[in-house]
Amino acid sequence: MITAPFILAVMQAAALQWDALAPLPYRTAPQITHDMNSFVEREAVGRKCPLPYGNAITVDVAVLVNAVGGIRTTVPRAIGCATVEQYAAALVAGFARNNLLPRNGADGQWYRTRLTFTWPA
Repeated sequence: MITAPFILAVMQAAALQWDALAPLPYRTAPQITHDMNSFVEREAVGRKCPLPYGNAITVDVAVLVNAVGGIRTTVPRAIGCATVEQYAAALVAGFARNNLLPRNGADGQWYRTRLTFTWPA
């Protein structure tokens, strides 16, 4: 069931100025594994997703963080490859869980991060 806070977060994300968002303050930068790259390759190639950089695909993700550093939602920027967009958003939520620097701020602050997946030619 889709909740009202989720719908509100998605509507806010649609109006985001991506370049104006602060970077997501990870304690430790996430590491993309071989298995993650392989999954994205299979999805991108199999679904004929646009690959503007050859054997790589980059997904920007907006992240709504609450006052205590919890992730309220992640919203991928559309790249024409829904499966990869959703996968990246889910990865970011996992990468950020218990891995954000402490911050001072009100509830509901948006950040951005970017994941780049690569594979051999």
